[in-house]
Amino acid sequence: MDTRVARKYPPLFLHLLGWSFLALFLMWQPLSWQIEFPVSFWVKQAVLFSLLITIFYLNYYIWFPKFLAKNKYSRFILFNIVSVVMLAVITEQVKIAINHGEQMDRAFKLARETNGDKKRHDRLDYFALLTALMIIGLSTSVAAVRTAQLDKQYRQNLEKEKINSELSFLKAQINPHFFFNTLNNIYALTVIDVEAAREALHKLSRMMRYVLYETQHGTVLLSQEIAFAQDYIQLMQLRLTDKVTVHLDPPNPLHDVSIAPMLFLPFIENAFKHGVSAVQPSRIDIQIRQEGHKIFVEVKNTLFTDKRAILDESNGIGLANTQRRLDLLYPGKYQLEVNENKEEREFEVHLELETA
Repeated sequence: MDTRVARKYPPLFLHLLGWSFLALFLMWQPLSWQIEFPVSFWVKQAVLFSLLITIFYLNYYIWFPKFLAKNKYSRFILFNIVSVVMLAVITEQVKIAINHGEQMDRAFKLARETNGDKKRHDRLDYFALLTALMIIGLSTSVAAVRTAQLDKQYRQNLEKEKINSELSFLKAQINPHFFFNTLNNIYALTVIDVEAAREALHKLSRMMRYVLYETQHGTVLLSQEIAFAQDYIQLMQLRLTDKVTVHLDPPNPLHDVSIAPMLFLPFIENAFKHGVSAVQPSRIDIQIRQEGHKIFVEVKNTLFTDKRAILDESNGIGLANTQRRLDLLYPGKYQLEVNENKEEREFEVHLELETA
């Protein structure tokens, strides 16, 4: 069943169950009198049952959403009063049409003669009126709960759409300069080593395919994310000197789990942007390990005093956006620490992520 239809119309089983209880209630109360009721009585009860159902749905689908839900209290009360009055009038007209009063008098007279049972026959059916008020109260309560649920679902859908839009935007903010610089490096490499240039071009193609297609599913495998990081590092090394040492230590053994794509790249990208020097020895150490349902990512790079060792917001995904993604995708399931150790000239990023 379409979930939209299920939200708009409560489950049929619950409706049937509720009306079955009401029908049992309408039958049990008179049957407890130990009187042999005429056919007119059951006709009147059937009419009353139908009118109660009508009042319920009028209030549920019309009076409540159009008036009470919009704070139009006077109209809500007025229409329900009219509904109750109409129920009483119609019930009395039906009783007159089927000669219900006379037949009930005969039934009570017979009952008194046989077992002395006495029952009052009122001009108005107060039981029907009280039952109608009960139905209106029940209908209002159910409608209020339904409205609250629909509002909650609506807000959740809006938040979900907002999150999906924001995540798509954040994932799109991968450093475009990386691709252009890599293409330039590959072009220069074709003059020196055609085979190495071909291999580098293959890696770049694989990375672009990953970004454009694999990440659109919302999650990727940890092995895919690590493979992407390895390709990124190898392509970045094309324009690095021998003074830069880069080491990536993946989990061993690796247990594949599903994670959000492009979570590690901002930290690695930042290490290359701010942690390498063309003239001074520098290093980048990347360690990814697993413990149960948790993934630990640690990125360390050399800290240079002439470079501001932060995740640059103007180039790449950036720390703020990365934290925003983590907040949206892993609320309460991650810890992110960024430390700048000037004494040891080291910049560290630690991410602890719970995947279960």
